[in-house]
Amino acid sequence: MVTLTEGMHEGEFIGEHAMGIGYHVKEVTLLSGENLAAGTVVGQITTGGKYIASDANASDGSEDPAGILYAAVDASAGDVTNARIIFRGPIVVNGNDLTWDAGNDAADILAGKAALDLLGILVA
Repeated sequence: MVTLTEGMHEGEFIGEHAMGIGYHVKEVTLLSGENLAAGTVVGQITTGGKYIASDANASDGSEDPAGILYAAVDASAGDVTNARIIFRGPIVVNGNDLTWDAGNDAADILAGKAALDLLGILVA
């Protein structure tokens, strides 16, 4: 029998909107070479302003979480200019459904959650 694995759906990581106000989404450019799942924490590269998976060990601006990718995006063949991210709350998201860059350890993820909290994105 074939085993099927269902991936993360668009916005599946969203828990609730605070006070019914909602969250803020914007379209950004995901850098060529990235292939990211919905719920990936992203950072913005200082030079050029494009987005990649946030890596606390980087020094290009992406070390600071700038939002969460709303839907899966495959930019492996080139920049994707219409990737959507949640960049500001108020919103509560399920921390178990977020994806962090493999270079981040537990302390990096804890700091990343605090940075998202400053954006109004509460990771529960």
